[in-house]
Amino acid sequence: TMFCIFVWKIYTLIAKKNVIKLNLNQYNKSSHPTMVKFLEVLFYFLEYIIILPFLVVFWFAAFTLFLLFLTKDLDMNTLLLISTVIIVAIRATAYYREELSKELAKLLPFTLLAVSMTEKGFFNFPQILGKVSELPSFFGSILTYLLIIIVLEIILRLFDFLITAVGLKDFDSDSDEEEEEEDEEEDEADDEED
Repeated sequence: TMFCIFVWKIYTLIAKKNVIKLNLNQYNKSSHPTMVKFLEVLFYFLEYIIILPFLVVFWFAAFTLFLLFLTKDLDMNTLLLISTVIIVAIRATAYYREELSKELAKLLPFTLLAVSMTEKGFFNFPQILGKVSELPSFFGSILTYLLIIIVLEIILRLFDFLITAVGLKDFDSDSDEEEEEEDEEEDEADDEED
């Protein structure tokens, strides 16, 4: 049960296109139009370039731990690469459709859990502890993989920003509207039950 709750919390966070909702723009008190735009851009990128890497480290650690506990006979470098690919795929699809991203984010952990529960002798704690003790020797690889994820996120964010600034269709607008409608329907259903 704890595993399911943890997976749900992580996938609902990682699968959103706009993960951070700090609204730093509220501190923009400038009255000059050029300065207003400059500060808007500055605050926007501050949220996603300064704060987002901390979230990326958390996601990477979580998915690496999932793989560490729920896989067998994978060397540490492969495990780290798979974690990176999973996060990159989830984040890239979040810019296209959040629903697709959510499905992808919960698919692997639950699949691994199902496999681990059906295979006899799957949890080998000495082997898991051995893998955990190997982690410090892969510090350079871990930093490289984290950098890849962060750079991809910045590139995706930049393209999203440019597409929105030019006025082209926002890829996420349809899913946001659908999500709002679903949330309203759920709220109405909850109200009826009360």
